[in-house]
Amino acid sequence: MTSLRLAPGVGGTRILGIGSAQPEQVVTNHDLAKTMDTNDQWIRERVGIVERRFAGEKDTVVSMAVEAGSKAIAAAGLDPADLDTVIVANCTTKQPIPNAAAQVADLIGIKAAGGFDLNAACAGFCYGLGVASDLVRAGSSRRALVIGSEKLTDVVDPADRSTAIIFADAAGAAVVGPADEPGIGPVAWGTAGDLVDMIGMTERTYIFQEGQSVYRWATTKIAPIALRALELAGVAPSDVDVLIPHQANLRIVEAIAKKLRKEGAREDMVVADDIVYSGNTSSASIPMAMDHMRTAGKIHSGDVALLVGFGAGLSYAGQVVICP
Repeated sequence: MTSLRLAPGVGGTRILGIGSAQPEQVVTNHDLAKTMDTNDQWIRERVGIVERRFAGEKDTVVSMAVEAGSKAIAAAGLDPADLDTVIVANCTTKQPIPNAAAQVADLIGIKAAGGFDLNAACAGFCYGLGVASDLVRAGSSRRALVIGSEKLTDVVDPADRSTAIIFADAAGAAVVGPADEPGIGPVAWGTAGDLVDMIGMTERTYIFQEGQSVYRWATTKIAPIALRALELAGVAPSDVDVLIPHQANLRIVEAIAKKLRKEGAREDMVVADDIVYSGNTSSASIPMAMDHMRTAGKIHSGDVALLVGFGAGLSYAGQVVICP
């Protein structure tokens, strides 16, 4: 079994359970072609997406987070009372206060929980996982629930094919607790604030991105960040069983995997491709992809997984985890 390296004297943590939630409405490329100048082939060739899920009127960042979080707690074999901290990573809540985390904690039944929202856009889950792990290691939390939840259809112009074909709605969650053997490696994170104008929102109304610039940045910079996460955890590329990058674009995912294989990752390394049927769900994409892969039998308990998120900010973060 692969062992992860931590700083001397630091206790271990691990993911105890994962869960996810998606709205019922499936939107195919053919559906989008009815309302904008696009087609199935054009979308598949550029971003690799076949379909995605759009939220209904009753679906919110909070409601999807509650569903995903509840599933993660159940998967961990725990009760809500066993947790004391809730972190909700998101960038699409309609108002800055009250935060989503307090509402999610109460609705799940985690009473008097420490709760806060975290905004690192598409890197949000990895940021939240790093923070939760450190809180548990430090003794500030017994067990923490980390959720990435996004209703991106609230901030996407439905007539803008550069964004409307990509983004979707969902939530993914993980329970973090103490462990004798480390199951979450140190986080390798950072920002490139000089590139802040590549992805953003116009007066808090619609999201925009410079697609080609983001593509070049991601295909150039993310693989080295992933390698840094491996180095911090004391893990070799050949030890990685599963690669779960942010599901931004299938071409980006494949480019990252190709570069890691050049650095020694195995050809049989399983690579997440949840983007194909879920679209880009920002902070929800990594935990949801992990949950879908677990359900499909593509990954197994004990597998070494490399997570790496990246998005607006530009923010990025990655860590090695042992699959629950």
